[in-house]
Amino acid sequence: MMMNQSHLFFLVLIFLFSQAVSGGSLGNHNKKFTSVSKMSKSDWSNVDELKRTWDAALVRIPKSNGAYSSFIMSDLNEKAVIEFQSFPTIIYLHGCSGVWAGTYTRLNFLAQSGFAVIAPISFARAKYPQSCNPASVQGGMYRGTLNMRQNDAAYAIANAKQLEWVDEDNIFLMGHSQGGVTTATFNSTDHDMSVNARVIEGWTCHAGWGEYKGINASEDEPVLALVGKHDPWFQNNWTRGDCGAYINKNNGSQSIVLSEGPLSARHALLEDRDLQKTVLEFLRKHIR
Repeated sequence: MMMNQSHLFFLVLIFLFSQAVSGGSLGNHNKKFTSVSKMSKSDWSNVDELKRTWDAALVRIPKSNGAYSSFIMSDLNEKAVIEFQSFPTIIYLHGCSGVWAGTYTRLNFLAQSGFAVIAPISFARAKYPQSCNPASVQGGMYRGTLNMRQNDAAYAIANAKQLEWVDEDNIFLMGHSQGGVTTATFNSTDHDMSVNARVIEGWTCHAGWGEYKGINASEDEPVLALVGKHDPWFQNNWTRGDCGAYINKNNGSQSIVLSEGPLSARHALLEDRDLQKTVLEFLRKHIR
């Protein structure tokens, strides 16, 4: 039986939406995870693995009037970006379940607001163990994941500073969930890894594992932390709380805790327009 055009269009929309939600091959939905027994510390910083996360990175480059261009890093070439000026740039880190529809929401609103965005894809690694199960709200399935994510972030920052369309004096680090943990704990003492400021979404800075706890930002790197008081991921004794105790209150850092209303019980916060505005005001304030 032949389908009419409207029916076909509807099916295409369903397919595209399902790809966005699952992140295609970049999310928990269909990632073939590596057994923990087959992982070694050398995998965490393996250069070939780091390059995979960079080549697969989602890229947004602003244009005029809120428009933007979308690329995958491996598809970018000099000819494609010759018309672009240099932009303040955000290195965006996805959560423990990889790319999902909300990832695109965040990349897009940042690009519409004049920031270039580079989102390295840790799920693009050939060797990558499962670190969480969103269906059961279970995290901490592989302790070494944080080291991997920090290495991916470092590689992305260093490579971004070599791109002509990136303003190397105005680079920011931002992440959600596990990406927020990485953003908080990332060590940026090396000049090649330095950033202007950091935005943490959906993380409390409290953890049972020492390396997951606190904030490692330098004194000149302000931090904006956003979390719901009743975030379902952080209701046990070792993760409950917020980042307020760890921020530097003298450099413009802020810890915002949503304690009332629907957002207080949500893990993903930046679908909210008011919070998007708060993030943008923070980022713009720290452009040099």
